[in-house]
Amino acid sequence: MSERVSSPSLPWKTKIYLHILTAVIDASRRANVTVNRRLLNFFDIRLPPKGKPVKGVKTADITVDPTRNLWFRIFTPTECNRNRLPVIVFFHGGAFSFLSAASKAYDKVCRRIARKIPAVIVSVNYRLSPENRYPVQYEDGIDVVRYLDNSTDLDTFAPGIDVSRCFLAGDSAGGNVAHHVARRISDMPRSEFRVVRVIGLVAIQPFFGGEERTPAELRLVGMPLVSVERTDWAWKAFLPEGSDRDHEAVNVSGPRSADISGSDFPTTLVFVTGFDPLQDWQKRYFDWLRKSGKEAYLVEYPGTIHVFYLFPELPESSLLITEMRDFVMKQSSKVQKVGRGSHFLQP
Repeated sequence: MSERVSSPSLPWKTKIYLHILTAVIDASRRANVTVNRRLLNFFDIRLPPKGKPVKGVKTADITVDPTRNLWFRIFTPTECNRNRLPVIVFFHGGAFSFLSAASKAYDKVCRRIARKIPAVIVSVNYRLSPENRYPVQYEDGIDVVRYLDNSTDLDTFAPGIDVSRCFLAGDSAGGNVAHHVARRISDMPRSEFRVVRVIGLVAIQPFFGGEERTPAELRLVGMPLVSVERTDWAWKAFLPEGSDRDHEAVNVSGPRSADISGSDFPTTLVFVTGFDPLQDWQKRYFDWLRKSGKEAYLVEYPGTIHVFYLFPELPESSLLITEMRDFVMKQSSKVQKVGRGSHFLQP
């Protein structure tokens, strides 16, 4: 029998939005592991890019590969007195199956992050499951990083962008994608990239799991968006046929986990909350990074929920952006600029 837990304290507007979002996602995902895209797209409000600055940030959509609808939305601060800005390659959440880089919630949060840090945000519109299963989401992420490495006209859209100070970030399923993109890049020889250097990873409530049912999953029943039934469906829609949840893509610190001890894996910042049923998997991820000899930091917000950062009315949302800003500044301070490129200062 599950232990009863108190409910998170949320404004009524936030509760209503979460209730509607949960209902739409539940109605859109079918028992045969397909998605009703027409219904989902009806409710998924998408914003166009805006070349004229809005709240100090302008945006543009850049196509990487039209054959697979791979593109990204670039967010550029326009009221910043810094000559060079770091770039954050961001992967949106949505259980690998829902939402996009143009979705209103992600357009707004990326705009806030770009302005507050400040940094250029590259929000990736990766392919969705179940139409596109593992590992195409990771491949899309790597190809966007390659595009940044090879592009000669990024300064046209984002004057001052410094790809030698590149961070990967993502929330929920996007946090999973960010991790796996970082892991694959860290296994590549440095010569694979001319100017891009991935120097940090921000994993915001990353979507991990496994065959086991953790105490938090059993205890936190009735939370918005995340439940055992919903996450099981998402993994079925994402993984290759016949896979179980101890697949390395899911249980990154489990029995089939990759060995990153000898890789150049970036310093990682992990965010966890007290009302997220996925929190035990996220804490195991942090512990696994540390045991693998990697520099990692854990930030916990005990009183809030999954996807809290999408709601600026929640105080933790602003705290997260402050933590991200401090992390980006700290990691960037370890880099010595040399022309357009950079190198790490020796300790």
